Amino acid sequence: MQPRLEIRHLQMLLAIAETGSVTAAAAKLGVTSSALSHRIREAERRLDVVLYERIKRQLRMTPAGAHLYQAAARLLAELSRAEADVQRVHGGARRIVRLCIGAYSAYHWLPAFLKVFAEVAPGVEVQVAADAARRPLVNLMEGAIDMAIMPGEVAGPGVTAHKLFTDELVAIMPAKHRLAGKAVIRAEDLAGEDYLTYDKTPEPGYEYERLMLPARIFPRWRTTVELPEAIVELVRAGFGLSILTRWAIEPHLRDGSIVCARVTDDGLPLPWSIVLRDSEHAGSPVLNLAQALQSWCDGDPGMFAAVTPKRRVRTRAQRPR
Repeated sequence: MQPRLEIRHLQMLLAIAETGSVTAAAAKLGVTSSALSHRIREAERRLDVVLYERIKRQLRMTPAGAHLYQAAARLLAELSRAEADVQRVHGGARRIVRLCIGAYSAYHWLPAFLKVFAEVAPGVEVQVAADAARRPLVNLMEGAIDMAIMPGEVAGPGVTAHKLFTDELVAIMPAKHRLAGKAVIRAEDLAGEDYLTYDKTPEPGYEYERLMLPARIFPRWRTTVELPEAIVELVRAGFGLSILTRWAIEPHLRDGSIVCARVTDDGLPLPWSIVLRDSEHAGSPVLNLAQALQSWCDGDPGMFAAVTPKRRVRTRAQRPR
């Protein structure tokens, strides 16, 4: 079946979404407002659906328009990336792979890995897109990044998660905290404690669902801090305790000012995965990087604090080489 819309229609959708008006979108695209209005009507006529409606002089997408906009963003990003790839290959330029780590800014492992990866893939440059971490899946689908390294069970349309390693959620507290000497923290230990979190919306597979809710015991939710690194500093300063992934906080444990403890006797295992677009083809630099990272984790447990060759959860953190 032949597509009914052309690239110019997809560009129109993106421009209107980015600018919020036909006039501004027309200026962005270098056409007149009347020409862009005609383009909207043409797209609606070809699809036989209404893409926009005017409410109090404001142009708003209909559900059909919003669905088409999301598809347009993915398609245009994929096309731009393919064009850039062709130009790089033809000109002998380096291929760039952009990545981020969802929820955390834990890049203490990256220099050691890049030294090894550069030897096997000298034509690939790895870039970190730290600002994509707040919405990694959206940025992945829109083409702002090529892969996301994410904790927890990850699923979504258009993406595939590849298991990387198993980590563990641990409680962190100041070295002089009353719970600092305990090897294991249980739900009852948290009663009445000030608790710091980066998101008060419970996520499946994390401490709220697996620890607090079953026991019906909850700490005092002191504040929400969107950066886990800032949570660590507040814990260090005595503002409360928190539960974070051991791998991400391992570098902060080295000076002894904060300590960690296992949560429950069995621990709270947490998987980490590399998330890629479904459209990533075999042999692409992105897939090659993902496979190299998996091999690194399997063969070098020093890269990640919680990794072992058999993927068991460690109770003590290992440091990168």
